[in-house]
Amino acid sequence: MNWKELFPQFEPGLVELIEKEAVQRSFNAGDIIMRTGQYIKSTVLVLEGRIKIYRENTDGGEFLMYYLQPGQACAVSMICAIQSGTSEIMAMAEEDSEVLMIPVHLMDDMMNQYKTWYQFVIQTYRGRFDELLSVVDNIAFRNMDERLEFYLKRYAEKSGRNNMDISHQQIADDLNSSREVISRLLKKMEQRGLVKLHRNMIELVNP
Repeated sequence: MNWKELFPQFEPGLVELIEKEAVQRSFNAGDIIMRTGQYIKSTVLVLEGRIKIYRENTDGGEFLMYYLQPGQACAVSMICAIQSGTSEIMAMAEEDSEVLMIPVHLMDDMMNQYKTWYQFVIQTYRGRFDELLSVVDNIAFRNMDERLEFYLKRYAEKSGRNNMDISHQQIADDLNSSREVISRLLKKMEQRGLVKLHRNMIELVNP
C-alpha cells in the first residue's frame, strides 16, 4: 500500500515534504526501534505491522503502554522530537514492520506551516492519552484476572484476530506478573469458556 493512502488527510505540501525528507525503514519482528535514554532523531509513522510501546525498569521488567498500528504515529517520539529530549519508553516491532521516519529538525516547521500535521499531532496525543487512561484505570481498579481479560481483548482488537500467538511469559511481562500466575488465570478463563488454550496460541471466545 502507498503510504499516502494511510494518511489521506495530509495536504499536498506536507506530502511533498515527507516524500522528500522521510526515510522508509523495515524492521523484523523482535527488533528494537527505540530504547530508553536514546536521543530521538526521527518521529515514526507506521505503514505496516504492529509496534509495541512499553516501559522497562532497571531489573528488565516490562510494562505495556500501547500498540501502534498502520496509519498511526508514536506520540512519545513526537514529544521528544519537539523538545529535543531523550526517550523514556521502548519500542519494539511485534511483527515485521515498515515505518516512515521523519527527521526531528522538521517538526517545528511542520507544526507551524501545515495545519493537517498540527491536527494529526493533536489527534495522536489525544488518542494515546485516552488509551493510557484506560490502562491506568485497569491497573488501579481491577484485579489481575480482570486485567488479564482486558489485556486479551485489547490485544485481539489491536491485532484484528481472536487467535493470538502470544506466550504466557510475554503476557506476564506485559502485565508485570509471573508466568505461573498468568497460566493459572488462563486455565480458569478456559474453564469459564472465555478462552481456548492451544499449543503456542490462545483463542479468545466471543470477545
